[in-house]
Amino acid sequence: MSGVDLVLVALGGAAGATSRHLVVGWARRALGATPTGGTVLVNVVGSFVLGLVAAVVASGGPGWALALVGAGWCGAFTTFSSHAVEVAAALRAGRGRVAVVNLAVSLIGCLLVVVLGWTLGSALA
Repeated sequence: MSGVDLVLVALGGAAGATSRHLVVGWARRALGATPTGGTVLVNVVGSFVLGLVAAVVASGGPGWALALVGAGWCGAFTTFSSHAVEVAAALRAGRGRVAVVNLAVSLIGCLLVVVLGWTLGSALA
């Protein structure tokens, strides 16, 4: 990885972390979403964007986009660790059904939107 790639990842990461903070806060205020709902939202949106960018780059698009948007923005925007803590908290609180639904929606939703993003990105490229 070149020095330019590191700078692109860092810039994308700063934008992604800031975006996540803003989107989760917005989801709580505007949609009445729980913290878990905000985390699922950013993970699904980030998965779609990553699929889209990966397809564009794989089809001959600019390689720097994967560093800036893929590793940087998507890496910081999405959050597996927050998701894991929220699922564990639901389990500890005796809300096993909430935990299982959260896991299923996140896994299935994120996989579906990665495929959708990849398909759209391939069509655009």
